Amino acid sequence: MGAAFIATFAEVPGFGPVLTVFVKPIQDELGWSYTTIATGFLIGSASGAVASSLTGWLVDKYGPRVVVALGGVGLAGALIGLSTIQEPWHFWTFFGLARGSVIAGVEIGSSVAIAKWFVRQRGRTLAVKSMGQRSGQVVLPIVSFFIMDLSDWRTAYVALSGFACLAIIGPALVLMRSQPEDHGLLPDGATDLRNAAGARGAGARVIEEVSWTLREARSTRAFWLITVFLICTPFVQGATNLHMAPIFHDRGLSDGQAVAIVSIFGMSSVSSIMPMGFILERVHVRLAAMVQAVLVLTTMLLLLLLPEGGFPVAVLWAIIFGVAAGMRNVIEVLLLANYFGRASLGAIKGFTAPFRMISPLGPVLAAFIRDETGSYTGAFILFAGVAVMMLVLMVFATQPRKTVTEPEPAGA
Repeated sequence: MGAAFIATFAEVPGFGPVLTVFVKPIQDELGWSYTTIATGFLIGSASGAVASSLTGWLVDKYGPRVVVALGGVGLAGALIGLSTIQEPWHFWTFFGLARGSVIAGVEIGSSVAIAKWFVRQRGRTLAVKSMGQRSGQVVLPIVSFFIMDLSDWRTAYVALSGFACLAIIGPALVLMRSQPEDHGLLPDGATDLRNAAGARGAGARVIEEVSWTLREARSTRAFWLITVFLICTPFVQGATNLHMAPIFHDRGLSDGQAVAIVSIFGMSSVSSIMPMGFILERVHVRLAAMVQAVLVLTTMLLLLLLPEGGFPVAVLWAIIFGVAAGMRNVIEVLLLANYFGRASLGAIKGFTAPFRMISPLGPVLAAFIRDETGSYTGAFILFAGVAVMMLVLMVFATQPRKTVTEPEPAGA
């Protein structure tokens, strides 16, 4: 779990909250449009989605160690490449590699590994892992901003590359393991099934949960509704992450205020993750996903109402959007794990990944709307509609039941 925490802390240069700090300096030097930069985000998301269909299977079969380490190698090399870019295709190539390595390597390996090691305590342990990513989104934008202030954005990318090497590759190779049964252990650190089930009293979850094969999962309505939900969340939240600093630049906030909003968002996200992890050990993940959708809708409405220079409203927005983002980190893994069990989780998660190639169209559409109209307003209206659809999807994604005699899936 410690290796997953530090790896996801160091992976965040492949995500929007760090890239958003680089957008303005890159535009100032190279004169690129928002759409040009967002296209790199699209390429990275698409490549990561395609590769995840393979790496998810590899994690099930061989464990997360090599998958996460190779993701770290790809990220570190790509960040060095980003420090040298001169043409749009350079950026598309290297940021595509960076984001693809994070999604298909570091993220899928670390999240599936934790879901396989824990059942009763899955919510809190996934929350710890997710705090790594969100903590990185608090710290690394600030660090990058200060490096740029002292030198330039190219130097910042070199520094981020060195940190990725130290924080991802070594810890993954030394510390990560596949699943407890491979080492004569049981999930949640239990020594036997009775102790695991009774450790916290009669109401505690048992270790054994119903596991569905990929074929069985695909036959349920819930699987496809969840898959669409998993497309929608990065479509809206990923796009907003990428454009966060430019959104507030457009509303008259200074560079420092825009970076402060990014950091407040990250701190809000970090502080919400652990409570959400514990809550989701007692509340069905479907209900939490509905709440997440409502929060996302609220943030889009706040952006539509944001006044010129409205820093206090921007702070409120960052807090609410941070909570929604923190929920997303835990919910996205728990939806599949708690509905369909851990035995084939890598394959199931990997199967859904190519469908998420639709998601990166969100950042590109937002960039196109901004370039064409001079405002993000149309994007906010679109994203508000998608948030409503997210809520409807979860209303109908009721827990499927497998006709076997084993206990029901965790979270049922």
